[in-house]
Amino acid sequence: MTTEIVWFKRDLRVHDHAPLARASARGPVLPLYVFEPELLAQPDASFQHAAFVRECLVELDQALRARGSALLVREGAMPAVLQALAATLGPVRLWSHEETGNGASFARDRRVSDWCRSHGVEWIELPQHGVVRGLRDRDGWSAAWDRQMSAPPMSAPDRIRPAPGCDPHGGSVSVPALPALKGPDKPGRQRGGRSLGLSLFDSFLAGRGKDYRVAMSSPLTAEDACSRLSPHFAYGTLSVREAARALWTRRAALKGLDPQHRPRAMLASLKSFESRLHWHCHFIQKLESEPRLEFENLHRGYDGLREPGAFPDRLEAWRRGETGYPLVDACMRKLAATGWINFRMRAMLVSFASYQLWLHWRDPALHLAREFLDYEPGIHYPQVQMQSGTTGINKVRIYNPVKQARDQDPHGEFVRRWIPQLEAVPDQWLFEPWTMPAGVQARAGVRIGTTYPAPVVDLDSATRAARERVRAVRARAEVREQARAVHERHGSRNPSREGPVRRRQRPAPPQLDLFGGDPAD
Repeated sequence: MTTEIVWFKRDLRVHDHAPLARASARGPVLPLYVFEPELLAQPDASFQHAAFVRECLVELDQALRARGSALLVREGAMPAVLQALAATLGPVRLWSHEETGNGASFARDRRVSDWCRSHGVEWIELPQHGVVRGLRDRDGWSAAWDRQMSAPPMSAPDRIRPAPGCDPHGGSVSVPALPALKGPDKPGRQRGGRSLGLSLFDSFLAGRGKDYRVAMSSPLTAEDACSRLSPHFAYGTLSVREAARALWTRRAALKGLDPQHRPRAMLASLKSFESRLHWHCHFIQKLESEPRLEFENLHRGYDGLREPGAFPDRLEAWRRGETGYPLVDACMRKLAATGWINFRMRAMLVSFASYQLWLHWRDPALHLAREFLDYEPGIHYPQVQMQSGTTGINKVRIYNPVKQARDQDPHGEFVRRWIPQLEAVPDQWLFEPWTMPAGVQARAGVRIGTTYPAPVVDLDSATRAARERVRAVRARAEVREQARAVHERHGSRNPSREGPVRRRQRPAPPQLDLFGGDPAD
């Protein structure tokens, strides 16, 4: 008899899990999760990621045991784990979701494929959400996403036949001790487990998300107004399709109310959240279609614009939250403690590192990958490149951290919370503390350059130099021409964003407006 091995990776749930459902219909199932030392040693890995996974595995094991088959957790290289299991179980078949991970997980999957082929083991990989493997272009992608999300989520199996020798009534899941990883756990991070994800989503749909659309930009309000589901999507305790279907059901119920009683703010926020579910898969598709963008500029015309490894002192100041720009530093310190910051502040952090500090995007990207609890490679690297201006098809936006502080934290509540050295600084000087006269510094108990750093760069001159450098690259004819090819392969087919692309026609030029939006953003 063939044992069906269901390999859990970034899909730590039993609901809407096609490999588990289909394997359970075939025969006895061995649910498997493997902590892989090679992946844990990668420069984008951190202790908090593995700790979150461990918490998710406890609930996953409970859900599997309730259906008859306990979770097996192993540590080691996946081909070696499979070899040992096959030697014990006899004939096996491997099931999993397709994964768009980092370069190391892609190389691992190739080794697993080679092992399966050489040992005559069938490996069945199934799509997990709206990402399409082997996609040639984006024509029709949005419609395919809608069809995928509209299909009913797959029910969890009522009963799972355990693999030979598996005792579903034994002790709790045995998780290997985690090896030393980069950085300690974060005291303020979210905890893992599907029940926590469902509770967050229920409260968001019930009303917590009412102000999501307008409150998501400020670090003061985003923490409560945002769904906070991103780590649950990243590790798959909740599927994107489950979220989309629940959102549509809630929106239909609200629209069914009398027009005078419809909560317009909530409906607008649900529409915005739906867009972000779509963007979740849109960005992962970029890395799926072009894995090199984890390591290289998406648009090769920007090669040489910034030098890898340049300005290490600036990079270190940015990492520590000691740039001298209070909002930047407060965001980095919050990240260090909690593993989360809202999207607009993430964009500002990358923009500041890329433009004012003139750092190559790769080193800041790796640091943020370790800092973000919700690190999802397929979203992370396309977003970092977009904010760094190396995609060639997106508007370049250089954020002004002083203006952002005044807009998003007008009374300095967020800055003072995370930089207590500045607590007594008057509002007038808080976001540009280097301009404080010596007497004001003394009264506030601050000495710029000693108790709080002076700016690592001059904001105006650094911004001006960055604009000129990027403008010079984007003005070159060959760069503009190559941008057409990038756009044809990766650009959204939404005409309101990047312009339509029709099959068998030359694509419309991407928007090359250098600095879209408020130039002082």
